[in-house]
Amino acid sequence: MYDVQKIRADFPILQRKVYGKPLVYLDNAATTQKPLSVLDAMRDEYLNVNANVHRGVHYLSQQATDLHEAAREKVRQFINARKTEEIVFTRGTTEAINLVASSFCESQMQAGDEVLVTEMEHHSNIVSWQLQAMKRGIIVKHLPITDDGQLDLSLLTSYLSPRTKLVSIAHVSNVLGTVNPVEEIIRIAHEHGIPVLVDGAQSAPHMKIDVISMDCDFFAFSGHKMYGPTGIGVLYGKEEWLEKLPPYQGGGEMIDKVTWEKTTFERLPFKFEAGTPDYVATHGLAKAIEYIDSIGFEAIQQHEQELTRYCMEQLQTIDGMTIYGPVGDLSPLTSHLSPLNKDAVVSFNVGNIHHLDMGTLLDRLGIAVRTGHHCAQPLMDRLGISGTVRASFALYNTKEEIDTLVAGIRRVSQMF
Repeated sequence: MYDVQKIRADFPILQRKVYGKPLVYLDNAATTQKPLSVLDAMRDEYLNVNANVHRGVHYLSQQATDLHEAAREKVRQFINARKTEEIVFTRGTTEAINLVASSFCESQMQAGDEVLVTEMEHHSNIVSWQLQAMKRGIIVKHLPITDDGQLDLSLLTSYLSPRTKLVSIAHVSNVLGTVNPVEEIIRIAHEHGIPVLVDGAQSAPHMKIDVISMDCDFFAFSGHKMYGPTGIGVLYGKEEWLEKLPPYQGGGEMIDKVTWEKTTFERLPFKFEAGTPDYVATHGLAKAIEYIDSIGFEAIQQHEQELTRYCMEQLQTIDGMTIYGPVGDLSPLTSHLSPLNKDAVVSFNVGNIHHLDMGTLLDRLGIAVRTGHHCAQPLMDRLGISGTVRASFALYNTKEEIDTLVAGIRRVSQMF
C-alpha cells in the first residue's frame, strides 16, 4: 500500500510553513525536494570521506573513488545501460545536451546538415543546436505539434532528409506533460540511419527507463529533478557513438598522455569528464536512485497518474479554466479505462488572469507553482500565449494538496 504520509516524513522541508500557511510544493518539474537519506549521505561523505577521486593512492581518495564509481554502476543499473563506460557524469541535462551538440556537430556534421527537434522542446534542446548553427552552419528543423499538444508521427518521415544527421527529442514535455512515443520515433529514425538523443529530464523521475529497450543513442537526465542534488546529471551514450565523438572539454582526468606536440585521451567515459567531478553529488544521486527503487516505479507512476488525473478533473470545474496539452477522457465512468498520455505536469491559465498574478497570489497562500514560459518560448508562441501556471507532482504530493491548489485558484479568481 502506498503510504504517502510515511514518504512525506522523509522530506523535512514539506513540514515548513510559508507566510504562515502549510507549504504545498507543486514545482517538482523545476526541482524536487531531497529525502534525508540523500542529505545524510552527502553530509557524511564531506565529514568523513572527502578527497579528490581517481588521482590519489591514499585511503580517503580510494574510498571516495569507490563511492564515485559505485554511483556510476548504480546509474547504469537504473537505466539498464550495457556498460558503465556508457555513463558520463555531467552537471545536468543541459550540459549533457550541449556536450552532444558540440562533439557531434564537430565530428559528424557539416554546413547544411540538419538536426530535427520538436515544437515542444525545452530551450536546452533548442539553443544548444542554434549555437552550433551559428558556428557551423547546420540547420535546426522542428517537428510541429497538434492543437492538443501531441506529435503527429505521420509527419515525421517528411521532416527527415538525407541531410538529417540527428533527431533530438524530449521524452516528456516540461510544459504539456505529453509523453512522446520515443520508441516509435527512434525506430523510424533508425530506419533512415539517423541516431536519436532523448531528453529525459522529465521522464527519469517518473517512469522506468530502459535504454536498451528504447534503443536510443543518447539519453540525458538530471539528478535534482529526481530527489538528488543539484549540479549533477548523466549522459548515456552508446559505446560506439561515444568512441566516435571528440572530447567536449580539455583538462585533467580526460587525458592519457600530454606532450607539447600531442595529447591522447583517456578511455570512456573519462574522455568526457574533464576536471574534478562533483563526487559527493554522484554519491547523492546514487542514494536518490536507491530511494526511488525502495518505493518502486510502478507504485510511483500509479500515484502520480492519479494525482494528475484528479488535478485536471478538479481544475475543469473552475470557470474560465484552460488546460494545455493532452487531457483525455476524464468522465467518472470511463476515465479509469483510458491511460493518460500525460505525466505529472498540468499547465493552465484562468480567463484573462495573468499567469504571474495567479502564481504570486497562490504563493501568498503557501502554494508553490511555476509561472512563465518554462524555458519553452517557441511552444508558447505555438499556443498563442505568453506563459502558463504549472503544477507538477512528485511521489510525496497528495490529493489534499491539489484540493488546496483548487481552492486557492478559486479564491484568486474571485479577486479578479
